[in-house]
Amino acid sequence: MEARIKRAGIIALAALGMTLAAGAAMASDNHIVVVPGGPHPYFAPWEQAAADAQKDFGIASVEYKVPADWKLELQTGLLESLASQGVKGFGIFPGDPVGVNSTVTELKQAGIPVVALGGCATDPTDVLFCFATDPYQTTYTMTKALIDSMGGKGSIVHITGDLTDPNTTLRQQAVQKAIDETNGAVKLLQTVAGADLDPTVADQKINAALAAGKDQIDGIVATGHTASSVTAKALRSLGDKRIKFMAFDDDQAVLDAIKDGFAIGTFQQNAYGQAYLGAYVLDLIASGTCTLKADAPWKKTPQTAHFVDSGVVKVTAENLTTFRDDIKKMATDIQASFKATYLNCK
Repeated sequence: MEARIKRAGIIALAALGMTLAAGAAMASDNHIVVVPGGPHPYFAPWEQAAADAQKDFGIASVEYKVPADWKLELQTGLLESLASQGVKGFGIFPGDPVGVNSTVTELKQAGIPVVALGGCATDPTDVLFCFATDPYQTTYTMTKALIDSMGGKGSIVHITGDLTDPNTTLRQQAVQKAIDETNGAVKLLQTVAGADLDPTVADQKINAALAAGKDQIDGIVATGHTASSVTAKALRSLGDKRIKFMAFDDDQAVLDAIKDGFAIGTFQQNAYGQAYLGAYVLDLIASGTCTLKADAPWKKTPQTAHFVDSGVVKVTAENLTTFRDDIKKMATDIQASFKATYLNCK
C-alpha cells in the first residue's frame, strides 16, 4: 500500500512539473538531469558534458545534480524531487544496482525515461540501457599491458573496489584470466579490495600492502579512481620506480606519476561521453522522436541484457597532454552512430 501511494505521488508530481515547465521551451522543451550515486571525482566531467549536450543538441536544459552522500535514499529522494519539478529524463549512476529499480519503475510509470550511466542497474530493471565502461574487458587489457611491461613474469598486486560491487568481481576475474595466460610466469600476490570510495581507507590498505611486501611486488594494477590516486602517491613517497604500475582514470596524482616515471600508464574512462550521449538519447526518447531497437546489437553482461561500452583511452607519456581531446572525439564518434545503430526514430 505504501509503495502504491508513493508511486502515485511521483506520477502526480511529475505531471504537475511538466505542466509548469511547458512554457519554457527552446529547440527542445526537455529538462534532462544526470545524477551520480554520490560525490566522486570520476563524475566531474559530467557537468561539462551536460552543458555541451544542452548546447550541441538544442535541449532546453541539461543539469548535473549530485546527492550529498553515497546513500541510496538520498539519490532516490533527489530523483523524486526533480521529477516533481518537470524533469523529463534521467541519466543515473545507480546508488545501488538493485535497490534503485523500484524508483526507476515509478519514474517510468510517470512517463520519465531513465538510462544508467557509468554503472548498470541489475536486471530485471526498467532502465532503458546501460552505457558504461566494460569492467571485464578493460581490466583484462590493463593487466595484459602491465604484464608486458614486467617482461612477462613476476608477482602482481590488484588494488580494487568494494567486494559488494559486481564490477569488482568482474575485474578480479579479468586479472586472473590475464595471469592464467602466462602459464605460471606471473602470480597474483594479493588482492587489496575496498580501496576506492574512501581515500583514508584506501591509504591505509595500500600502504599496509606496500609495507608488508614491497620487495616481492613486481607490478600493481589498480582498477579504481581513488585506488589509483593513492597508489600513485604511495609509490612516489617510497621513491619506487622498480614496481610497474598501471592505473585507472585521470586523477592528477596519476598523471604526474606517468610524467615522472612512477606509473607506466592509465586507462581513462569515457565519463564525459557517458553524460553527453545519455542526455542526447534521453532528449530523443522523452520527445517521442525515438524508441529503442529491440534487435540492436546490445551486449549482454552479468547485470543487464542492454549494455553499450562507452570505451576507454590508454594514456601514456606519449599522449599525456592530448588524451582529453581523444576522449571528446570518442564521445562524438559514438553519438554520431548511436541513433542508426540503437534507435528507431520518426
